[in-house]
Amino acid sequence: MCSPKSDSSNGYQRIDVYDEESTNLLSEHYQQVLEIVGEDATREGLVKTPERVAKAMQFLLQGYKIDPVEILKSAMFKEDYRQMVIVKDIEIFSMCEHHMLPFIGKAHVAYIPNGTITGLSKIARVVDVFARRLQVQERLTTQIKDCIQDTLKPLGVAVVIEAQHLCMQMRGVQKQHSITTTSDFTGAFEKVATREEFIKLISAKLN
Repeated sequence: MCSPKSDSSNGYQRIDVYDEESTNLLSEHYQQVLEIVGEDATREGLVKTPERVAKAMQFLLQGYKIDPVEILKSAMFKEDYRQMVIVKDIEIFSMCEHHMLPFIGKAHVAYIPNGTITGLSKIARVVDVFARRLQVQERLTTQIKDCIQDTLKPLGVAVVIEAQHLCMQMRGVQKQHSITTTSDFTGAFEKVATREEFIKLISAKLN
């Protein structure tokens, strides 16, 4: 089932695709959750909440149904360029698999081509596909790196993710300003000089 969301002020239209069977099944469970925690699932403000949450979860976890390798392969080009390609400040919205609470941040991704490049937007899409799953930040970092390395066969890949975890801010130790940083590198980025250049470039603020 497709549900178009439009904003007439800017002509934007988003089409969300939901599986009707999954929506109905999830809705039933979320209604039970509301009742178990002590809410009245029949009151006005909550009548449609189970369906809304069911659709929200399908949207937030849509990465299971998308192949990131095919995303990269859809825009691969032969190019004799062997310098660093960086896509930084890619927004991440993911769900911690331990408490199913969001973690939000940015990914910085670089690769050094070895005869093949890909569309820059495809790098961001790969990040999004892996982020739209139940995750831990460490695995997310490695999955992005491995996908790019295995598909493009570059001279090296670097991934750094910085994120804030609501499971730490709202629950657990309740530390509001902590940021978790993870990184993973292959090939040329395992050399100190190359890795330092990458860190310097993603840290720079361009005017």
